[in-house]
Amino acid sequence: MGRGVNYMAMTPEQLAAANLINSDINELKIVVMTLIHDASRLGGTSGFGTHFLRWLASLAAIYLLILDRTNWRTNMLTSLLVPYIFLSLPSGPFYLLRGEVGKWIAFVAVVLRLFFHRRFPEWLEMPGSLILLLVVAPELLAHKLKDSWMGVVILLIIGCYLLQEHIRATGGLRNSFTQSHGISYTIGLLLLLAYPIWSMVIFMI
Repeated sequence: MGRGVNYMAMTPEQLAAANLINSDINELKIVVMTLIHDASRLGGTSGFGTHFLRWLASLAAIYLLILDRTNWRTNMLTSLLVPYIFLSLPSGPFYLLRGEVGKWIAFVAVVLRLFFHRRFPEWLEMPGSLILLLVVAPELLAHKLKDSWMGVVILLIIGCYLLQEHIRATGGLRNSFTQSHGISYTIGLLLLLAYPIWSMVIFMI
């Protein structure tokens, strides 16, 4: 009742302003609902899942590269982790390292390798190769292959190869989950497979 009295007590100018505000609020609600609806369609569960798994796969590959260089040395072709990181790296860090930042890092790495090669640590070889690959890769590889189904197939092949080589090196599937160092490597390799498998499913839908 109080609201009715206040509403009736408004001047025509106040009434017009109130109606205008209510109209704007209603339009804002419609815009927000439309945005939520479109976002759920374009980047809903599948979009979020792909983005999350891409980050997870890249971090797992970097972790495995560090682990192999420092602690769990194997005879596997772990240099394949370099193209894996190149193809799975999310857009933000990919374009950051492909720009001026990456060029400066690559320049410093080349200078150190040329003039201070005796003091250049072995564990920096792979990260240096990755930075050089990111900087000098042609546009065809950097854009077309990276975001295509062919890039996903390459990631899947690399992940499967490394996993089966790791299982063979540890003496079987059971040993790969029971050895103290092997289990962390196995989990990392399984994470490498999660992103390409998910992406293949999305491509086929």
